[in-house]
Parts: sequence; C-alpha cells; structure tokens
Amino acid sequence: MRLNKISPFDIVNVLLTLVLIIVTIYPLYYMAIVSVSSGIAVQRGDVFLFVMDDPAILRSYTNTLLYTTLGVIVNLMMTTLCAYPLSKRYLYGRSLFAFFVVFTMFFDGGLIPRYTVVHSLGMVNTIWALLIPTAVNVFNMILMRTFFEEIPEALYESATVDGAGELKVLWKIVLPLSLPVMATMFIFYAVAHWNSFFPALIYLNDKSMFPLQILVWNIVVQGELTSQATETGSAEGITMMAQNIKYAVVFVVILPILLVYPFVQKYFIQGAMLGAVKG
Repeated sequence: MRLNKISPFDIVNVLLTLVLIIVTIYPLYYMAIVSVSSGIAVQRGDVFLFVMDDPAILRSYTNTLLYTTLGVIVNLMMTTLCAYPLSKRYLYGRSLFAFFVVFTMFFDGGLIPRYTVVHSLGMVNTIWALLIPTAVNVFNMILMRTFFEEIPEALYESATVDGAGELKVLWKIVLPLSLPVMATMFIFYAVAHWNSFFPALIYLNDKSMFPLQILVWNIVVQGELTSQATETGSAEGITMMAQNIKYAVVFVVILPILLVYPFVQKYFIQGAMLGAVKG
C-alpha cells in the first residue's frame, strides 16, 4: 500500500501547532520553575509547602472552593429551570420572556444600581452576594435552550402519554440526555467562579471571607506578602522570597482548573458544538 506524501501544508500545520503548544506551555513551566528555583525557602526546598501552610492562603482556598461549588450548583439549577421552559414552543408568551432575558445581555443597570439592589436585599458581606446576581448567564442559557430544542419531540410525547409531568420529564429524560451541555456549563461556570474577582472586591468587607483571587491580587499587584513571609527572616530574605511566593501562589491558583479540564474536555467540545448549531 502506497503511503500518501506529506504535503507542505501538513508540515506548516505541524510547525505552527508546535509553536502554539510551546507558547501555551512555557508560561506555566516558567511559573512552576521560578516558584521553586531560588530564594531562602527554595534553598530548603519548601516554597510550595510554605505557601500552602499559610493560614490566609488556606482560608482563601477554602472560601474559593465553597463559592465555586455552591455557585456551580446554583448556576446549573437556575440555568436549567430557565432554559427548559423557553425551549418549549407551546409556552404562552415564550417570545416575550425570551426577549426580557436576552435584553439583559445588551443593557445593564450599572455598578451603583446593582450594589444598591444587593445592599437593599441585605446580601452585602454574605456569600449570596456572589451567587445570586450571577445565577444565570444568558449566553449559557441560550446554549442550553438550543440543546434542549434538539431533543426529539417524540420523547416528550411518549413521556407525557405515560403520565409524566414536566419536572419528571426534565429529571428522567432531558437531563440524562444533556450530559454534554451540562458538562459544558459546568466548566464555564466553574472557571468563572474560580477566577471571579470583582464581585468579592465590591460586596465583601470581611477579610476572612475573601476568595483566593483577592489574596492573589494583594500579593501580586499590591506587593503584600503572606503573613508568614512578613514574620520570618530579614528584609533581605523577604525580598528574595517575594518573587517566588508570587509565582507559587499563582501556580497553586490555576492548578485545580488544569487538573479538572482534561476530564470534561470531551463533553465540553460536544456540548459547545451540539448546543450552538441548529441541525
């Protein structure tokens, strides 16, 4: 069997892909190396242990895990409950409801009105200020609604004939068939909550409630070291460790997303394609 010749396009494509891989991987490699390559703590081999042993970082890490977990649960629940009715063509006033939802994508009340509403509801300095205002992302809702519309109508009719109500149809039929789009929504919302910075900066006053991104901002942008770093060693030692701690903290922040993404990548691709293209 004669092998096909490698075309110049294939060579160029492979080279460009390799360049893209290097450009993508190098910043992560650089952060990982710098975080354990120099400084006083590095000489003892405990920079990462130093970072993870700091109570402020551990507390912020716990807060971020809590906010991300609860936030994704709220997002998936509210997005599903919004997308499923709007996917039904027999819903009375469907176009009007869809218009009001999509309207929020293009027009926003602004920061001050939003803060006033959150404050009037008594949610300032509470976890609900981070979860409720962002309960539904309109783009994600449209993606999920389109996916629901592609499910064969015969499945709904068969379940209705068997006496199933709307909630049972949603739970027993729609959601099991929607794993690709649900995984897509999961990664979208999880990354958004994990990287969320501005809502916590605006609505939270108690430092014990700060998520990890606020702590990273204080360390990287404002140059504030962790509590242990400022209590140990001389000023020269602190200066030597500052750069290492910054990179170590940043690397620790992005590590969970890097570990989770490969497991949901196949669902992510399927959900984005199936939900975005009307067949």
